[in-house]
Amino acid sequence: MAADAEHGPLEEAVEEPRSFKDLGVTDVLCETCDQLGWKTPTKIQVEAIPVALQGRDIIGLAETGSGKTGAFALPILQTLLETPQRFFALVLTPTRELAFQISEQFEALGSSIGVQSAVIVGGIDMMSQALTLAKKPHVIIATPGRLIDHLENTKGFNLRALKYLVMDEADRILNMDFETEVDKILKVIPRARKTFLFSATMTKKVQKLQRAALKDPVKCAVSSKYQTVEKLQQHYIFIPSKFKDSYLVYILNELAGNSFMIFCSTCNNTQRTALLLRNLGFTAIPLHGQMSQNKRLGSLNKFKAKARSILLATDVASRGLDIPHVDVVINFDIPTHSKDYIHRVGRTARAGRSGKSITFVTQYDVELFQRIEHLIGKKLPVFPTQEEEVMMLTERVAEAQRFARMELREQGEKKKRSRDEANDDDDTEGATGVRNKVAGGKMKKRKAR
Repeated sequence: MAADAEHGPLEEAVEEPRSFKDLGVTDVLCETCDQLGWKTPTKIQVEAIPVALQGRDIIGLAETGSGKTGAFALPILQTLLETPQRFFALVLTPTRELAFQISEQFEALGSSIGVQSAVIVGGIDMMSQALTLAKKPHVIIATPGRLIDHLENTKGFNLRALKYLVMDEADRILNMDFETEVDKILKVIPRARKTFLFSATMTKKVQKLQRAALKDPVKCAVSSKYQTVEKLQQHYIFIPSKFKDSYLVYILNELAGNSFMIFCSTCNNTQRTALLLRNLGFTAIPLHGQMSQNKRLGSLNKFKAKARSILLATDVASRGLDIPHVDVVINFDIPTHSKDYIHRVGRTARAGRSGKSITFVTQYDVELFQRIEHLIGKKLPVFPTQEEEVMMLTERVAEAQRFARMELREQGEKKKRSRDEANDDDDTEGATGVRNKVAGGKMKKRKAR
């Protein structure tokens, strides 16, 4: 009978909350959510926020683009409001870009309550970061390596009073071999803290970390199997390896007017393809690990502001970056790890919008492609192409390839001569001179369908 007596209220509770207020979020933060255009909570927010507000540890499994940052930021800010304290929360992330993005969300959500956050990542001067830490911000967002540098070398800095630890993209943090750093951090922060661990996938390493870092956690899983967003139209094209560049140009022309994110497997190929496309008159911009931090943020901001319509990136950019207007994701180089496919295509069709993804499959990629189809549990349709039209582009693409190779060589020589000068070429804006040599500039073609 007791079970039945309890069952009634549970039946009512099944109805999904319609607002952040229903989840227990305080009025001042509800107003901020409203101003940011967050009308209703996402699935992971519905699952995680009430549990977090009860003071429980959380392990959150959610697909990319699901609103994870809000799921941990709102409970932290609400508790901070109740008990104000400096060095209140630490968020660990795998990449610099993601750290800046999480910081933006904390600042936006906490704007009405005066929250201060600090981003502590590599590629930026240690001394200026030490000065930021001396001001004792409420929230620190950091990559593990640089945080350890400060814990070991910055006088007077410690996290002994920390109340919250968040590990975002935990699977990626561990895949990037930050295990030693994470262990060191866990040793110097209080055991009596709340811990939120968010991950897109549940790997053995994540399970091990969960056992080491969390106390009796509540599991909040939005999607138990790997899947891509329903509104995403996924396609592939099967092409000979030597014509990849020509097919890329063909597709960019076919789908002209959209914003594109093109994934390459190496920094060098990202830079080469960006130069190639620029030489053909496309507004393409690269984002990869060999660029300075300022250049990477610059590239991202130009793309976000729609000053550039094509962002070429390595997997450093495939997760956690919220770029709201990506219409098409192109896997120019197929990902070696099938799970990275999920994260790459998750850059489009975010927050309920539709989107398109096209994966290039050459004669060398068949096995990798079959693994992707097996992982997502569906056969992908072919993206229709006109082979004759692609072949008509080959001559001019070959010319642009030649100029791109020349520019890459020049950039390499400049880097040897002067590191400072080379930084100016990271954005490949300097390709303009050579670009004018390619006959006709941007490829003219019949109107895109």
